[in-house]
Amino acid sequence: MRAVLHVCTTCRGTQPGNDPEGPRPGRALHDALRQAPPQGVEIRPVECLSACAQGCSVALSGPGKWSYVYGRLTPADAADILSGASAYAATADGIVPWRERPAIFRKQSLARIPPQE
Repeated sequence: MRAVLHVCTTCRGTQPGNDPEGPRPGRALHDALRQAPPQGVEIRPVECLSACAQGCSVALSGPGKWSYVYGRLTPADAADILSGASAYAATADGIVPWRERPAIFRKQSLARIPPQE
């Protein structure tokens, strides 16, 4: 099943020392993720996911699947994000068993949205 990993490229992140005038951490996260997208996952940049207070954020969605928004991410999390996106893409309904999710997906979920009918 196909999945889309939406990556907020305007996120400034919440890490101490981030230069508010420098490159946006959200853009760096997108650049890290698009280097090796998993099979069945499209990496799509978006302008804003309205999770600004939660640092860098991504959202996973797919036809007929539950959607998820994750926050407090950094470019260093790229491998775990791609692993979680791959597991998500392999499901029919978007629900990856709890223990099979990367820790950042278990602990940093901001929202779970029902599938559209």
